[in-house]
Amino acid sequence: MVAVLLTIGPLAACENGPAEAVPAALPDKPEQAASTCAGTGVLQAILSGAIVARLDWPDEALRCESMPRPDANGVRLRFSGEVGEERLAIIIALPALGPGETGDEFDSNVTISVEGSGRFFSAPNLDSCWTQIAVNEPLEEGSDTYHVLGGLTCMSPLGEINGDSFVDVQLLRFSGIAMWSTR
Repeated sequence: MVAVLLTIGPLAACENGPAEAVPAALPDKPEQAASTCAGTGVLQAILSGAIVARLDWPDEALRCESMPRPDANGVRLRFSGEVGEERLAIIIALPALGPGETGDEFDSNVTISVEGSGRFFSAPNLDSCWTQIAVNEPLEEGSDTYHVLGGLTCMSPLGEINGDSFVDVQLLRFSGIAMWSTR
């Protein structure tokens, strides 16, 4: 009985407080930002060398973008996210990939940039990295935006464009979008 009085006593006292102390309505819940990765985005990788990081970016922490390559030869996939105080962008260019195609060895060119710093690391040519594409399907019927899921392997580190450092990319796995038109 004492426990019940100790619980009810403070609650009853709240009813007698000033009216302005009780908010008229609860604030609206802020809307969550729309996914740029079709709600299924993820990027995981281990980087070493000039950038040491274990990336594990889920959809809500990841920004996905894409565009066809020049002359409609394949596509570029762009992923970006935070690493400490910096924002990294990883661009995977797939010149031989077409809408709906999957496979184990698509030649790839990969570039990593530290946004706002002028630092870029890139594969020297298409013979250094390849991408396995497991899923490449339209987000909805008739769409030119596709959900793409795969993994990237590089045989050598990515050299710094304006310096002599490098970044070694290990175990890069991704899920994002590929846009096959420029409209």
